[in-house]
Amino acid sequence: MIEVQVEDAGWRAVLPEADTLAMGAAEASLAALSSATAGDLVILLTNDAEVRDLNARFRGKDQPTNVLSFPAGDNPHGHLGDLALALGVCATEAAAQGKPLAHHLQHLVAHGVLHLVGYDHQDDGEAETMEALEREILATLGVPDPYDDHA
Repeated sequence: MIEVQVEDAGWRAVLPEADTLAMGAAEASLAALSSATAGDLVILLTNDAEVRDLNARFRGKDQPTNVLSFPAGDNPHGHLGDLALALGVCATEAAAQGKPLAHHLQHLVAHGVLHLVGYDHQDDGEAETMEALEREILATLGVPDPYDDHA
């Protein structure tokens, strides 16, 4: 089960279908992974202040960021973890990159889901693998390559 919680009404004000887009991106991400990767997750669409608080408490970084991933680790309930996305940061990044917020949201959800199941981008090899998966997932949603500066 994928649950999307819209904590900040601003998400619906600027992107009425935000919850549906986040759900679709999470479903596409899980579908692109091996069938062994299944489980529940929660996506929180919130504001910069909430993400800043979470980032400070759990990562020691007192600043907002676009998406936070909280992998659940092994558990008997099949819960993969939780994602939290900050509206202000996401909207600012999308505008700066000349991309629709809808596409940026879907990209960040896919990115976050990959983190939940163990993917990372700490070195070039990991980044290339993760970005390739993101491109594959987003293509199924009709979202252009987020890493192509000319898209």
